Amino acid sequence: MTVLIGTSGWQYKDWRGDLYPADCPQRLWLEEYACAFATVESNNAFYRLPDHDQFVTWRNRTPDGFVMALKASRYLTHIKRLRDPREPVERLMSHAQGLGDRLGPVLLQLPPTLRADPALLDTALGCFPAGTRVAVEPRHTSWWTDEVRAVLERYGAALCWADAGSRPAAPLWRTAGWGYLRFHGGRAHPAPRYGAQALGTWAHRVAETWPGGAEVYAYFNNDTGGAAVHDAAAFARSLSKLGREVSRTPSTLPVG
Repeated sequence: MTVLIGTSGWQYKDWRGDLYPADCPQRLWLEEYACAFATVESNNAFYRLPDHDQFVTWRNRTPDGFVMALKASRYLTHIKRLRDPREPVERLMSHAQGLGDRLGPVLLQLPPTLRADPALLDTALGCFPAGTRVAVEPRHTSWWTDEVRAVLERYGAALCWADAGSRPAAPLWRTAGWGYLRFHGGRAHPAPRYGAQALGTWAHRVAETWPGGAEVYAYFNNDTGGAAVHDAAAFARSLSKLGREVSRTPSTLPVG
């Protein structure tokens, strides 16, 4: 099993002097990031979908084997609320083709006010090209039903394992042969860091749920103060101690 570990985004000014050398210009941060990590979750498309050429540029700026997961447009998930999904899904995927072999999973993060609608989810997932890995992060408790789980399993879509405050924010269902985790912020000091016990517990959950050669993607969204960078590296060490293969993470970071 390979666990690909990264962060949600890379363009954070407070990472200067931590992940990025103080003299590294912002226009080279992606290259610097890709030297330290093998994957990133891009949230650019959530706010404004980049054009095809921008995705091509990102592909050309990253090394072979690099993986970019995409957070789907809020137009699909928050404005349309999964209604009439075909056009926004086709537009997203046609632009994202510019990533070529760098393209990883697509994340559908649903708004917390969106109640469960298995039929809407079924239609949305059916619009993605065959072979696309789609992760779904519902945020209303009405989604935790057998019917919803069956829809995810039918499409091989992963229920996103989300952590908030060092606690699971969703059932720990395995709905696909691969996994997707998001870490939104821990309870350790300095905030929003994760403590060793919390990361160790998550490492055991991953190792026990996805044995063998299954791929699991894990992204830290607690970007403030470089917490995501430090926690991603610590999570990789926790998994390595369990004998799991992990993607590259920074080997040395400033203490903090």
